[in-house]
Amino acid sequence: MSVTGRFVRVLRVDGVHGVDRVDGVPLHVVVEGRGPVCVLSAGLAMAWFDWDPVVAPLVAAGRTVVRFDRPGHGLSGPATEPPTTAGEAHRIAGLLDALGLGARAAGPVTVVGHSIAAFHAEAFARLYPERTAALVLVDGSVEEAPHPALPAVLRTAAARALGRAVTAAGLPAALGPSARRATVRASRTGGSDPAAQDLVRRVYRTGRVWRGALLENSRYLDMAAELQALRGTHPLAAPTTVLAGHDGSAGRSALRWLSRQADLADLLGARFEVAEPAGHLVMLDRPGQVARAVLATAGQGQARA
Repeated sequence: MSVTGRFVRVLRVDGVHGVDRVDGVPLHVVVEGRGPVCVLSAGLAMAWFDWDPVVAPLVAAGRTVVRFDRPGHGLSGPATEPPTTAGEAHRIAGLLDALGLGARAAGPVTVVGHSIAAFHAEAFARLYPERTAALVLVDGSVEEAPHPALPAVLRTAAARALGRAVTAAGLPAALGPSARRATVRASRTGGSDPAAQDLVRRVYRTGRVWRGALLENSRYLDMAAELQALRGTHPLAAPTTVLAGHDGSAGRSALRWLSRQADLADLLGARFEVAEPAGHLVMLDRPGQVARAVLATAGQGQARA
């Protein structure tokens, strides 16, 4: 299927990996199932397969599930420019159009963002209210007063330099898969990394992913500030759920995180739900609960319509 504009080419095969180009960057996308559309976007340095446990119940419930890797993540091409919140929201909209899942063809969609991708998902819901059926933020990033200390150009330059340095030193090839495994274990309440070893090696042995994660992280506070500004100019109309992970402990940091997530839900007028026990990777610790939250929130949107 050929398309014009920012998108150069799209290959869609249900259940199989496809590639398209957005602003010249090849994006990796997987589309599965039939029915109302759910878009799943993972957090910093994560990949499409981190949603695997959530996909099956969504497809079984009659949903079309779209997963994609942002530039510099997963199997997508390298990030050529620092991300912006609005830019990532527009990427989601353009990707849906290119896949033939635009508003006319597929109707409004449920957009799900994990961690930093919660910024992008919320921005999509605000910038494209007519295209949003529901919004689900899975242990989403929260920044109540984002004020970057250094100019963006300096942070970006430092991220690029560090990315080149670690790649030149061979660290991704030597440590990438083990660093991924350790990070996943530390971000769960129990269990190891369920991702297939060949996929982990294929993705995390590349300097492309390390450079992409560093570049995206360098603009974290900028994206938070951009979203804060959008909240003042673009109302949130879609039914929203804030799903927070909690490990079940009474530790100060864990309870503080729950409080911040609850405050976010209040700010957005969202339903607040706690996934327990769960670490930051809620989709791995409580995949069934994530799927139920998506379906329940989407159901609220259908009832409003």
